[in-house]
Amino acid sequence: MRPDVERWLSRRTSAASDWSAEALHAAKGATRVSVVLPALDEEDTIGAIVTTIRTELMAPAPYALVDEVVVMDSGCTDRTVERALAAGAEVVHRDAVLSRLGAGPGKGEVLWRSLGATGGDLIVFVDADLRSFRPDYVIGLLGPLLTDPGVALVKAAYDRPLRDGSSVLPAGGGRVTELVARPLLNLHWPELAGVVQPLAGEYAARRSLLETLSFPTGYGVELALLVDTLNAAGLDAIAQVDLGVREHRHHDDARLGLMASEIWQVALRRLEREDRVRLRAPLNPTLAQFARVDGALVVRTHDVELVERPPMLGVPEYAAVRAERAS
Repeated sequence: MRPDVERWLSRRTSAASDWSAEALHAAKGATRVSVVLPALDEEDTIGAIVTTIRTELMAPAPYALVDEVVVMDSGCTDRTVERALAAGAEVVHRDAVLSRLGAGPGKGEVLWRSLGATGGDLIVFVDADLRSFRPDYVIGLLGPLLTDPGVALVKAAYDRPLRDGSSVLPAGGGRVTELVARPLLNLHWPELAGVVQPLAGEYAARRSLLETLSFPTGYGVELALLVDTLNAAGLDAIAQVDLGVREHRHHDDARLGLMASEIWQVALRRLEREDRVRLRAPLNPTLAQFARVDGALVVRTHDVELVERPPMLGVPEYAAVRAERAS
């Protein structure tokens, strides 16, 4: 392993157990913290996550670290919104933020718009489908940010068991990570080879960083933010915290194929911007997948064209939204 990665691992890797709410509460001072839960039909898990945050991490908890918890509704059709509100979250529909800018689908779109729906100096993103959520997920991710001004982005690290019917594979839940994201990073951004979960949906960052980065609207957003932080602030601005085990809802291979396509496009675009790859023709935005129906193979095509939102600091509507929220 590269010497810079080894130094980074020893300097910037910690465990959730290394951080306590009491110590971080003292370090927090006037810093405001927002927790964002991007949600699309997560009625089975959203209530428990919000309840845990509200009771364990927000006032009147003795060592409150979180000032607001916002569920970003990405177009839910089940009882996600109802259960989030009942648990005490603020729920903001994707279309209600920066409404003059037409909203599109995708996780990255919701994360980008969440900057206009929150007021925190630090933002903690937590996937809403977690079945293993604990308060130390948030505590651990906040630790490096509240104690070291040089850290700008903190990624979660964890094991991802894969449930297959009644059996559980101890580490089979990160297929896109191991087959796509990690090989791409090792080949083109080897400085990031020590990041255990580059696609982790649990991470925290300074608003001052996120405002300067572009957001792919789809599932390539996590890889993009990681690579762009490296380029903007350097390896030492990134940290990771071992949260133990993460259990969540898994997607089928077809859905993972769509994710992989988006991640490949994000990587290629960044290599092009860094003048390390020259694309001689536009990327094909259509992904063909196959299914067997009544004994015959049927092709199904999906539009996976890469769309990126610009840095928020360059969006005039964002300044107005921030000012309104602050007042």
